[in-house]
Amino acid sequence: MRTVDKGSIHPRSQRRMMQVFDGAALGPPPIWLMRQAGRYLPEYREVRAKAGSFLNLCYNPAMAAEVTLQPIRRYGFDAAILFSDILVVPDALGQNVRFVEGEGPRLDPIRDAAGLANLSLRKATTKFDTVAETVQRLRQGLPGETALIGFCGAPWTVATYMVGGQGSSDQAAARGLAYRDPTLFQSLMDLLVDASVDYLGRQARAGADLLQIFDSWAGSLPDDEFETWVVAPTRRIVAQMKAQFPDLPIIGFPRGSGPLAFNYVQETGVDAVGCDTAMPLELIRSSLSGKTVVQGNLDPLLLVAGGDRMRRRIDTLLATLAANPYIFNLGHGIVPETPPEHVAELVRHVRSYGRA
Repeated sequence: MRTVDKGSIHPRSQRRMMQVFDGAALGPPPIWLMRQAGRYLPEYREVRAKAGSFLNLCYNPAMAAEVTLQPIRRYGFDAAILFSDILVVPDALGQNVRFVEGEGPRLDPIRDAAGLANLSLRKATTKFDTVAETVQRLRQGLPGETALIGFCGAPWTVATYMVGGQGSSDQAAARGLAYRDPTLFQSLMDLLVDASVDYLGRQARAGADLLQIFDSWAGSLPDDEFETWVVAPTRRIVAQMKAQFPDLPIIGFPRGSGPLAFNYVQETGVDAVGCDTAMPLELIRSSLSGKTVVQGNLDPLLLVAGGDRMRRRIDTLLATLAANPYIFNLGHGIVPETPPEHVAELVRHVRSYGRA
């Protein structure tokens, strides 16, 4: 049983973030935001400049822990999410990954069996352990009432970068390879399932209270391919994690899945579902709320705008979803141009819900 954290007298069950997984509908609901540690914060930019490169920051436990803690100090979120990146996994496996300033990630593409043969889970141990050290530091440095979220990218989303060599609007390279050579693509996905279980397991043992699986490009697939490349590998990860850590909640984030999100929840075994900005609120209410823990889906650009428009949408989300277990969050990550004072405004408004 993972019920009390070392160095803390705060039982996990007393962390508000964890209570929703026991079926509690809290008023106000727990709140955290995707990319809550990032470029919109001046203190993050200062540490990022010292790190020298983005991957250096991810692999420096002291710096990664520091930037994870920055938004907790500012806003008192109910959860901190490990500062890292979904592309740590292919980098650790042996693929050449680099981040180009102003352009994003660049990878040497995996397009054939020879490229896949260069990757190995054995290579990943050192870098995975470095990330686990960050988790250990965080568990010791976080307030006792704050939950700690570990994460990985889902195999499909990570594979789109590994095959395409960079992000794309349609993930055509990965979709094309999956159609042309499904055996090779399945081998890549099998490796990513194994790596994800290893990576998440290290985070859980280091002190993560719960996990999130980011499938940011799930919406690029038709329904049959969605079952093959999104649902099936996620189901395998969840099953293997639950076998090791039965009390560890897992949030799935199948961005862009629309109505397929209901089957995703049913078939993968995740404990909660993150809803993206485009997910219709009525669909969330009718198909997901009350059937699983729901997370999301405020538009990040409303957080840039702030003011009455943002507050009205917050009120609508809370009125529609907070009667059931709900975690307040965005429908995607905070964007760099977000004013920090608008985040403070959002937190104040959400936390006023249900209070006289």
